[in-house]
Amino acid sequence: MDTTRHTDRVVLVTGAAYGIGRAAALRFAREGAIVLGMDVNEDGLVLAADEFAAAGVEVTLRKGDVTDLTDVDGAIDALVAAHGRIDVLANVAGIMDFFLPAHEVDDETWARVLAVNVTGPMLLCRRVLPLMMSQKSGSIVNISSAGGLRGGAAGCAYTTSKHALIGYTRSVAWTYQSEGIRCNVVCPGGVATNIATTSYPKSQWGLEQLARIHASGTRMAQPDEIATLISWLASDEASNVTGAVIAADSGWTAG
Repeated sequence: MDTTRHTDRVVLVTGAAYGIGRAAALRFAREGAIVLGMDVNEDGLVLAADEFAAAGVEVTLRKGDVTDLTDVDGAIDALVAAHGRIDVLANVAGIMDFFLPAHEVDDETWARVLAVNVTGPMLLCRRVLPLMMSQKSGSIVNISSAGGLRGGAAGCAYTTSKHALIGYTRSVAWTYQSEGIRCNVVCPGGVATNIATTSYPKSQWGLEQLARIHASGTRMAQPDEIATLISWLASDEASNVTGAVIAADSGWTAG
């Protein structure tokens, strides 16, 4: 760990209450950044605050839903008011879809999964991009999934949303490269996070269709293994990396 890698950089991390988001917020703070962590789960934020305090780092935590424009604006406005800039946006918040196949997915699940996994990152990027353009610098790291690289890892809504986020990332990377802004996407495989709250199967038939892919799965990663990659992509060490789609899945999608 390089404790000076992100010195004085202003960083916004979504999904900061648990898993990859919490690990990313902790790592950025340990590496010198000024960090605001946002999550809809208030109880999780309390637990995260305890972990950050025990680690001796300062992370500002804020309750907010990435699909709620008022919450998004509030978080960004607070950062800009306090520090005048945003250097890094890590869009980590995400949910699964109960492994529902296309003929069984209900309207509520479809809408919520697409809202959190695609619309949320879009709302945050839409707000930070003009700030980064005025700075002529900035890094955005989105979190997709191995489910964004193949069709047999999850249900219909999750798979669709994670493929969409890859396309969104590429569009941003290409369009804003001349503005000094980089945008990359990480595609984890299995990670030990609380996303399991939306990953219990509601369709046994749907789950059975995915059995061959799941049987080929590699080991479960720890959240900090993904946070390490997020930090590197956001750093000057990755200055020539934009539009990259990086699998972090122990080789699961390589076969």
